[in-house]
Amino acid sequence: MIDKQVPDPAAAVADIPDGATVLIGGFGEAGSPIELIHALIDHGARDLVVVNNNTGNGRVGLAALIGAGRVRRMICSYPRSSNSETFPELYRAGKIELELVPQGTLAERIRAGGAGIPAFFTATGVGTVLAEGKEVRDIRGRRYVLEEAITADYALVRAERADRLGNLVYNKAARNFGPIMCQAARVAIVQVREIVPAGAIDPEHVVTPGIFVDRLVAIADPAQESVLVARGEQYP
Repeated sequence: MIDKQVPDPAAAVADIPDGATVLIGGFGEAGSPIELIHALIDHGARDLVVVNNNTGNGRVGLAALIGAGRVRRMICSYPRSSNSETFPELYRAGKIELELVPQGTLAERIRAGGAGIPAFFTATGVGTVLAEGKEVRDIRGRRYVLEEAITADYALVRAERADRLGNLVYNKAARNFGPIMCQAARVAIVQVREIVPAGAIDPEHVVTPGIFVDRLVAIADPAQESVLVARGEQYP
């Protein structure tokens, strides 16, 4: 019987090695897998390349992972936000690398990676510094820049519900990058509020099929990033 459940976040991330590329879901705090990120901090993996929409807030979650010095390079669309503290400090000090990617291009690069498409042309970024060093081609009278797909060793994703086979349902905007990140990673690790028996989720409601999910961990009451930031908390 297939059962992708693991006992806790620590077990879920225990084999992530130094130097791994890790996709981390979330649009701000919506869908951010904080418990998995904190477990990754405790695990101790270093020299990571992390792909996320932003660079975290306050000193918890992704921001805490960055602040612990575990991330060598960030690939993201929004390196600064209203509560971003850690990344800007480290970036100005030259202690972390940044690859800035327009949000739509970031999503498509991840989606393409999961679909087995190695690269694609897009008009976004043409004529800007983001296109420097990349191939630019005229197609039907318009200029396009070549963007390479993104794949990863691991993905850390948060969903609302799963069955033991790994079929996922998300909570509204918390879906964001989760489905494409599960497809683009060699190992997709997902935290959910509840794990239900196989067959308990209507197949018409499944967003991410279990074939793209490798590990599940149940977190019944996940932390809310905005609450932690408002309290001034930090991890660890």
